[in-house]
This record gives sequence, C-alpha cells and structure tokens, in this order.
Amino acid sequence: MTLSTRRQAKRAARRAARRALPRWRRLLPTWRITLGALTAALLLTAGAFAVLYVIVPVPDPNAHAVAQNNIYLYADDTTEIARTGAVNRTDVTIDQIPPQTQHAVVSAEDRTFYRNRGIDLKGMLRAGWNTLTGKGTQGGSTITQQYVKNYYLTQDKTIERKGRELFIALKVDQQRDKPEILAGYLNSSYFGRGAYGIQSAAHAYYGVDVSALTLAQGAYLASLLQAPSSYDVKTATPANREKAIARWHYTLDGMVQLGFLTDAERTATTFPEPIDPQPATGLSGQAGYLVGVADDYLVSAGIIDTATLKAGGWRITTTFDKPKQDAFHKAVQDELTDELDPQRRPATDTDVRVAGASVEAATGRVVAVYGGPDYAKQPYNDALRQDNQIGSTFKPVDLAAGLIAQHTLDGRPITPDTRYDGTSERPVTGGPTPYAPPNEDDVDYGNITLRYAMVKSVNSVYAQEGVDAGLARVRDTAVKLGIPDSVRGMDPANTSMTLGTATPSALDLAGAYATLANHGQANAPWSVLKLARVHTGGAVDAPKMPDHTPVDAIDRPYADTVTDVLRDVIGPRGTGAAALDLGRPAAGKTGTTDSNLSAWFAGYTPELATTVGLFRENPKTHAKEPLAGTAGLARINGGTFPTRIWTAYMSAALDGTTTQQFDLQTGRDTPAPDFSPSSSSATTTPSPTATTPTTGGGSSEEPPSSTPVPDTPTHAPTHAPSAPAPQPTTTQEQPSPQAPQPTTTQEQSSPTPRPTQTRPTHPTTPPSTTGATTNPATSATPPAQRATPPAQ
Repeated sequence: MTLSTRRQAKRAARRAARRALPRWRRLLPTWRITLGALTAALLLTAGAFAVLYVIVPVPDPNAHAVAQNNIYLYADDTTEIARTGAVNRTDVTIDQIPPQTQHAVVSAEDRTFYRNRGIDLKGMLRAGWNTLTGKGTQGGSTITQQYVKNYYLTQDKTIERKGRELFIALKVDQQRDKPEILAGYLNSSYFGRGAYGIQSAAHAYYGVDVSALTLAQGAYLASLLQAPSSYDVKTATPANREKAIARWHYTLDGMVQLGFLTDAERTATTFPEPIDPQPATGLSGQAGYLVGVADDYLVSAGIIDTATLKAGGWRITTTFDKPKQDAFHKAVQDELTDELDPQRRPATDTDVRVAGASVEAATGRVVAVYGGPDYAKQPYNDALRQDNQIGSTFKPVDLAAGLIAQHTLDGRPITPDTRYDGTSERPVTGGPTPYAPPNEDDVDYGNITLRYAMVKSVNSVYAQEGVDAGLARVRDTAVKLGIPDSVRGMDPANTSMTLGTATPSALDLAGAYATLANHGQANAPWSVLKLARVHTGGAVDAPKMPDHTPVDAIDRPYADTVTDVLRDVIGPRGTGAAALDLGRPAAGKTGTTDSNLSAWFAGYTPELATTVGLFRENPKTHAKEPLAGTAGLARINGGTFPTRIWTAYMSAALDGTTTQQFDLQTGRDTPAPDFSPSSSSATTTPSPTATTPTTGGGSSEEPPSSTPVPDTPTHAPTHAPSAPAPQPTTTQEQPSPQAPQPTTTQEQSSPTPRPTQTRPTHPTTPPSTTGATTNPATSATPPAQRATPPAQ
C-alpha cells in the first residue's frame, strides 16, 4: 500500500468515526480545527499589531505647546470678565529634579515604570476587570502612556485615541530612555493652581525651585497628579483634604515597598503644608472669583476636564450679570466695609469676610457672587467654601420637613399654627443626643406657634420641631432642596443638626432657598451658558451643555407654606426687619451661630434668591474668630450687616423691574391666625433644669430694633395681646415639650423671663438688640441686663 493510499484510508476512518458520533458532538470542531483557528487568529493579530505599529507614527507635540488664553464673558456674550489659560510652565531636565521626587512620582503613578516597555498589560487587564466589577473606573495607564497622552495626543476618552496611545507609547519607550520619558511627563503634567510641569508646581505650592523640594514636598506634588484641583489641601473640602493626605501616605508607602525609602525615613516624614494659593495675573477684583465659580461648575458637572480647560483656547460665556455683580460688590462696600475701622479697632475690624451668591429662582442661573474684595489680594473664593455653619437659616428646612411629616411625636398635626413650648434651655425630647439650646438672651417665649417661633428665631421650638419631623427626614429634605449631602454638620445622629450645624457654601444655600421660591422645584445652581474652542484648521469644539430641567424637591403646598412663614420674618418684629427697606414682597431667614462665629441672611423675592454670610478668619492660621465687636457692635446677628447687604444688593438688582407678588398655594383659604404667644389661660412652671447644651449652629435672634411694635404678620394683620408682668412660678405645672395646655387662669401672651437665683431677671418683653442708634439696620448690642451673651 502506497503512502498516499494509507493517508486516504486514515482520513476515511476518521470521517467514519465522526459520523458514528452523536449529532451534538459532530457540531463541535475537532482539536485540529480548533488549534488551526487559534493559530490563524494569533497570526492575524500579530500581523495586524505589526502593521499598526509600523503605520502609527509618533506625531508632533499637540496644540498644548502653543495653548491660547481662555476668555470668560458675562451673560451678554460681549463684556469680558477675564483672560486666563496661558500655560504656566518652565521645562527642566531630569537632573534638576531630586531623585526622591522622581521616585515619589513613580510610586504614585506607575510602580512598574522602570520594568515595563511603555505599557503594562497586567495593569490594563486589572483596571478593566475592576471597572467591569464595579470597583470604579480605572485607566491602568503607565507613565509613558500618560506622557504620550499629554504631549502628543488629547484628553479625549475614545477607543481610537487609546489605541494610538498604546502604539505610540511602545515606540516612545523604544526610542527614549526612562529618565527622558519621566522628565517629559513631569514637564507636561498639570498639578493644579494653573501650574503645568514640576517646576511651576514647586513654585505654586512651596515657593521654591524644583531642585529644593524635600522628600515630603515631592511626595505631595506626586499625589496631586491624580486629582490636582480636588487635592489642593488649601482649598479642598474637608472630605477631599482627607483624601489628599491619604494619597500622600499611599505614595510614601509605595516608596518603601519599591526600596526607594527606608522605614525610618518614612516614619520621620510629616505632611508638608503648602503655601496659600497666589493670585494669577489678570484675575484681580471680582474676576478671579467669577472664573473660579465657572471653572468649578464646568469640571464638577463633567462638561470638561481640568487639564483640557487649563490648556486654553476656550471662549466661555457665563451666566453672570454685570450690573448685578457690580451691585453686590457695592452693597458690601457701602453697608459693611465703609463701617469698618481697622486702625481704630484692629482686634475686631480686621479679617472680616463676606460670602454671597444670587440665583434666579426659576432657572438656577447664578447671576452674581461675592467671593471676596479682590482676588489679587485674597485668592480664596468665599462664595464656594463649605466650612461655615449656617445657623438658623436652616430652620426653614426643619419646618419643611415637619410639614412633610405632618404630625408631632405626640400625634398633633404640624402646621405653622402648631404651638410649642418656647422656654429657653428646655431639653429636647425624643432626640438621639441630649440637647437643651438657649434662646438668644435666654428669653422664655412660652406657648407660641411655629410661625411666631420662626419670626423670633426661637431655638427651643425648632430644636424640638426638627426632632418631631424626624432628623433623617430633615436631612433628606435639606438634600432635596439643594444642600449637598457631603457637607458636614448634617448627621441625624446629632440633635443639634436642627439648628444649622450644616456648612454649605453661600452658593449651595442660595440654591436651596431658590427651590423654596420656585414652589419646591429644584434647579442646581449653574454658571456657564456655553463654551467653544476654535482650532487652527477651523474645527470647533463645543461640548454639549447639560439640560437644566427642574426636579420635584418637595410638594408645592409645603414649599409655599414655608415661604408664607418666611414672609413674616421680614416684618416689623421679625429678625429680618431691616429687609423691609426693599419695599417688595420678600421672604427670608436670619442665622447666627455659636460664639458669634458667623452671621447669615438668606432670602428671596419671587424672582431672585440671595444669601449673604459674614465671618472673620485669621489670615495665617485660617481659624475662625468671633464677630463680636465688629464695627463697634457688641454682637453681630444675621439681622444686621448680612440683612443690610442683602437689602442693598436686592434693591439695586431689581431696580427698574416690575414688582412681582408671591403666587402661593398653601392649601389654606383663610388668613393666618394670630401667631403671637398664646393668650389662653395657662399655668406654667419654670423649665426643667437643662443639661449643658451641646454645640448647635443656631441662635435665636431678636430684630435689631429698639422701638416696640405690634407682633403681627406683615401680610395678615391681627391683634396681639399686651405683655403681662412676670407671674409667680410656685404653683405652676410642667408644660409638655411641644405645646403646654391651658389649665388655669394665668394669661401668657408674650415672652416672659424666668426669675432664678443664678441669672438676672429678664424683661417682660423681648430685649431688643440695639446698637448705638435706633436704626434697625445698624443695631446689634445685647440688652444691659445680660452681662455676657449665651452660648448660641
């Protein structure tokens, strides 16, 4: 039998054996077919890879090397705010960069750098798997790939760009040595504060040449590469500061693992605080603050990444209205700055700062902000900071949550007319932590409605009402209205949350109040109308802007009921009485925090919501300082300078426009009933001995007025009973936490004092917080009966 015959016989035998197999088995390919297919696939892949490696060239450096300025415009699309974006970068050689800084970068960004061939397949597969399994989106790029992306390509997140990046990285790794690649990466990377490259970063964060960087400083700059803007500890939120320091520790630990650092050196290394940000040229006056708000919005909304924005060439039209912006600056100057005298009162009239924001109620457009007096002198944007408690401006959130909850702890309906015990330092019942907040000047208000308690900003009432509403519901309501869930001070495990320990920014708070003004429809504040970049060849980049469709935050009757109550705050006896000078329908709330560390006024008309915060801060330590004594006033309440600034700004901002009325649907067809202290017969006893109150953000505030006027709502006049003299307290019964019930013939119709042996007797009417004059806009001095102000 010939060789050919034997082969034919074997093939015939194999075919016969396969025909004898079950049908399902015959459908599966044989091992020969499978091996052949895999071999062919591998050969094709290798061939394609080789072809692509040859045909994909290493391109010229991208346009970043000749980046243009960014141009920021007011909403009119014509008036220029500022020009920024010229690349701040000075290239250095690898020899100028300390070895420890080089090693820190390798530890932070690519621990296989000195071993890989430009790409790290294992790292890429690991990153892909982590992304697919929900552990977060990860890139898996090596330092070489990042350098290629920065220097040769773009930041576009496309498969095509990623594929080119891979092949160019392989070529670059073959053509250049590791030190050269590392130098190129460090010279092209963005470190925040407008600094491109390690040399500019060294000056921006530590004021030194790159060659003078210490181990700790180099490790911090390396840590910044992951999130330059977020990890700047001088401007970061508290949460991002913690992440930045954790990243710094990760970098140092990696240096130990890679053998670049000993355990002893690691232990001896402490975190190196960078210097304060230095102002950029061309951003003086209000321009720098406006640019900061616009940039923050573009990046946080995911419209554009920081590196692409800072590369320049963008024309950015903002939502800011120049006349309103100028009016805000003038209001602060006229109502506050001109009243300060740092030479005469250096201990109290220095370092006074204002945070402000103004938002269109119906759209969420940011029309003006006040971040400071001059960005060239103070490069911190106070309008965006989230480290000042907002105090009693949080009480409308408590009320809204209570309306949603509908019932108190003892089952009574919660409405503006629900009565509560306004005794100062009355312990809150049902809260997770002990809490007995004092009212301002320790005034006892007796049996009063929620409406009256809002007008007088009575702490004891709203601390209890917030617990009745449910602290988790209060927090959820705050978030739905527009206060970020990441801010500190909104922990339902702390009863004091009810009085404003939360620390949203002025812009955050303006957005929340705009939701109330917009009948419960929320629009997150936004500050850019459009942006575009024209390339040399004529192509135009125009990122898609988000839709600004309002979302349902709370039902309209609840929002409108809160507005109805807040209108009374801006009344003759309300804490926001100074805002009456606006001469338009308006609603708002004052806020003053413990130790007088901050004072606020947040308010709105039907068309515009504006917030103004006042605080003092040590410029070196950044520690908060009390406002007491500012401008010669013993105490600064939200009803003084913040309300005056608000009123002056709103008057100018709305000048020439048609006066709009609130269109409220509260579900109540009749006018509001008398909301002053109950005139019903009630026998009460002194408040139970209170434990030392835990720290709370709110402060009960009296209107800055020295002339008594009737206790009536400004929009629904009613008769208020006159104030009786203090009554004996030896035969009185203990009131319930929510609403004392009338039991005898004693009449309780206005705030009354509680005679004790340890405190001076309070006056029979609420003590007015007058200053040097009787002008409501300037008075802030506590009554003489009180030697020192209470903890607020």
